[in-house]
Amino acid sequence: MKGILGRKLGMTQVFTTDGTLIPVTVVEATPNVVMQKKTNENDGYEAVQLGFEDIKESRATKANKGHAAKANTAPKRFARELRADEMMNLEVGNDVKVDIFSAGDIVDVTGISKGRGFNGTIVRNNATIGPKSHGSGHHRHIGSLATTGITSRKGGIDKGTTMAGQTGGYVTTNQNLEIIKVDVENNYMLIKGNVPGPKKGLVMVKTTVKGVKNVPAKELINYAPVAQEAATEVAKEEE
Repeated sequence: MKGILGRKLGMTQVFTTDGTLIPVTVVEATPNVVMQKKTNENDGYEAVQLGFEDIKESRATKANKGHAAKANTAPKRFARELRADEMMNLEVGNDVKVDIFSAGDIVDVTGISKGRGFNGTIVRNNATIGPKSHGSGHHRHIGSLATTGITSRKGGIDKGTTMAGQTGGYVTTNQNLEIIKVDVENNYMLIKGNVPGPKKGLVMVKTTVKGVKNVPAKELINYAPVAQEAATEVAKEEE
């Protein structure tokens, strides 16, 4: 497994050479820094801690500054551990760039979902609406919560019962997403479909845990020659 930390910028669309439209999410992943390595000898497991996005020294804690100093880098805003066997050859202080992935790789993306405030049980849990006839007194209610003699605590409400409450704002992972393009020069990747979180939200992209790890890369339309030709024509007209 391998991975990188980044920031979700938003969604757009690209086209393949055969005219297929692909909706994609743009994830900016400037070079990550290996902040720490966990080993079986010292920690009982193997992992790599990555740091992403510098913060001002004045806004960092002493602990954060000291931790960053060991990697000879600035304090980071976002740090996460990855049990990444493919990255254990890296040393503390090394950079991890977006080219760790390539087009066609299948990844899982973890982020914090959008907070949506207090919602009822229908919206929050995708529950079924009751009968819509006028005689029914049950339309958008919770339904049965605790039936004496049936539940495990004899009348108590079991943990995890679907109820109204805070929606969103939790860590979630979208699996089996395909990387459509990787741009090393501009430090971003295009991922097919949607990823968790709002715009500018921090995300972690890692190799999927599913069986299929990669698929044939899509061939995208290259607009660079057209743009260059148009710029040349404009320059000639100005002359």
